[in-house]
Amino acid sequence: MKVSLIAALTLLTPAVALAGSSGPIGKWRTGDGAAQVQIKTCSIGLCGSIVAAADGGGTDDNNPNPALRGRKLIGLPILSLRQTAENLWSGDVYNAQNGQNYNARLTVKSETAIQIEGCVEGTNVCGAETWTRSK
Repeated sequence: MKVSLIAALTLLTPAVALAGSSGPIGKWRTGDGAAQVQIKTCSIGLCGSIVAAADGGGTDDNNPNPALRGRKLIGLPILSLRQTAENLWSGDVYNAQNGQNYNARLTVKSETAIQIEGCVEGTNVCGAETWTRSK
């Protein structure tokens, strides 16, 4: 019976089984080290917010909408993803460094690394970076 229960749990949570005990859930340091992002489960699937910044935070100065430029970066939601395949989440990512939104894909590379790819909507212009798990 234990084997059946373990197999059923594995089928229900393929990303966790593939990527380790927590998959993409947790705190991650961005590729350039400028921020830490907390990824949690939410109604859509996964959501991420900035929880720390190398420069102490600041405001969303680069947002193209003047009404949003005063938002604090700490606590700012930047990821909204839903699982689209085993070990693959797709949705949107906001880059506070340039104020742009991108179509995003997240894959777990290991227990300590995820890859975030962002593409300009309607184009093949994409960039990717690896985020590392924070302790």
